[in-house]
Amino acid sequence: MAHILSIGTAVPPHILPQSDVVPILTDALGHAPPPRLASILTNTGIAQRHIAEDIGYYFRPRRASERAATFERVATALWEQAAQDALDRAGLAPAEIGTIVTVCTTGTLTPSIPSRALQRMGFAPTTRTVPVFGWGCAGGGLGLSLAATLADAGRGEGALLLVCVELCSLAYDHSSMEKKDLVALALFSDGCAAAVIAPGDGPNRLGPFAQHCWPDTIPMMGWEIGDTGFDLVLSRDIPRFVEKDFAPFCDAFLASQSLSRADLAEPACHPGGGRVVEALAAMFGRDLPATAAVLRDYGNMSSPTVLFILDRLLSRRARGGEPVLVTALGPGFTGTAALVHL
Repeated sequence: MAHILSIGTAVPPHILPQSDVVPILTDALGHAPPPRLASILTNTGIAQRHIAEDIGYYFRPRRASERAATFERVATALWEQAAQDALDRAGLAPAEIGTIVTVCTTGTLTPSIPSRALQRMGFAPTTRTVPVFGWGCAGGGLGLSLAATLADAGRGEGALLLVCVELCSLAYDHSSMEKKDLVALALFSDGCAAAVIAPGDGPNRLGPFAQHCWPDTIPMMGWEIGDTGFDLVLSRDIPRFVEKDFAPFCDAFLASQSLSRADLAEPACHPGGGRVVEALAAMFGRDLPATAAVLRDYGNMSSPTVLFILDRLLSRRARGGEPVLVTALGPGFTGTAALVHL
């Protein structure tokens, strides 16, 4: 099995206080949003978010090429910052990394971000780069699974670096101002998290993992290609899905390891939004303070979010305690679960 040596994080400098969202929308719409929608927007469980550019950028007309240029500049900077943070915490030099897995669903580059960073950061030219697109909010959990598998298979090739980077704020077209665009503006944010993963046993051992894709759920979450970028597809039924479908999946996974919810430390759950956190807390029968705190301070960053939460939990847990369950839901509609043994 593989284990986590360190986790590093990075966010862009522009901060959007959640209290500014309704005034921003009022100005953009030319009128206040309907009271019910305004209530939804202000009861997200979020206090602030980090975004790639100042708020005015998002309401100016721009071509897809301009979005791509901004993604290249900001995502590359965050990727390198989080990667260096994780390497410093692990006490490793870039040349000691054998494989880099990069997870992102809000933008793409060819050559990929890690390919561009190899020489600049001092990675070996023989480092394998594995860019992964399309996992969305499930990408943090699925990325841990893939990284652990590759690290264990590549014993003797050095440690592995997993980087999840998302610029959700750049992906959406705010010019349409449909309800789904307003919800996206109220929930999603930008950030990056990196984890250094080494093969073999050790503290914060990873696994086993589980993944499940439910039939007939494609319309619940994803992208449609719009004129200037991605258009969000997001179902309002996700909190109910947690109770009805995701809870049995998690219970079955735990039972396969002779565990129950009562045997766990505080879980690390991708939060989605405030109602999803409430549904997850009800599912586990306990508060989820680390999950709620990351949502409050950073919003929904998509794939990096669960690694931000896991970093908080691992930094305060003693070795030998109860295992941490990592969960996330994403496009497909896909659920993932993983255990981290302290």
